[in-house]
Amino acid sequence: MAEPVIEARELRFRYGADWTIDEVSLDIEAGEMLGIIGPNGAGKSTLLRLLSGVLSPAVGEIRVRGRPLSAYSRREIGQTIAVVPQQTAIEFPFSVLEVVLMGRSPHLGGFAFEGDRDLEVARTALERGGVREFEHRSIHELSGGERQRVVLARALAQETGILLLDEPAAFLDIRHAVEIYDLLKDLAREGRSVVTVLHDLNLAALYCDRVALLKAGRLVQVGAPAAVITYATVTEVYGTEVYVDINDVTGAVNVLPLSRPYREAVQAKFGKPR
Repeated sequence: MAEPVIEARELRFRYGADWTIDEVSLDIEAGEMLGIIGPNGAGKSTLLRLLSGVLSPAVGEIRVRGRPLSAYSRREIGQTIAVVPQQTAIEFPFSVLEVVLMGRSPHLGGFAFEGDRDLEVARTALERGGVREFEHRSIHELSGGERQRVVLARALAQETGILLLDEPAAFLDIRHAVEIYDLLKDLAREGRSVVTVLHDLNLAALYCDRVALLKAGRLVQVGAPAAVITYATVTEVYGTEVYVDINDVTGAVNVLPLSRPYREAVQAKFGKPR
């Protein structure tokens, strides 16, 4: 069996007195799309920052391709792991092409300029991110959703084998959210390891090979979406009644929230979620 691309062992991390991440162990394979799910405050974004090397665990170890992540230089991390944060501040009015070319910096020398291949890689990334038409526009002229797709294109331009994303479709409409996750699925099929934080359990069930469910910094369950995203688990972890069924078209799990009257009716019949 091939060695996991990322191995996280008994990670613990805290900002203050309480552990934000508490004894989390996780393996991520090549060509896998893993979703990190859980309620607000569960530690999803913090776990992603630990996997990216932005934060260092207080306890435990992360190994990337068999080597401790702590032993990587910043440039080596940039050549190995690309990150798409939930929000990206770009103060200067760079053009869209210039922003995407920033993804080439880990592959360039200290004062080197981009060459023909860097431009080719950047334009391919723009095309795959669906923002080629904005190439010469200022990043400040774009909507939040368009800017997020540019940031994804920048990550693609890094040409890394690992892609970490924090709510990449948070600002996108349904069409563009599906396009982004279609692209991420394609990247996983091409052999990249894709790890994405998401709140939308339906997208997680539809696209992810596995999901890791967090609650209060601890890993509740990890496995195939249909095994993890169940009525019992979701109502317990999220603390609210939901309707869970199998979609007749996709065969994937569907989760629907219930309004107060329906929640009260379910609770009257079966009791409140724990």
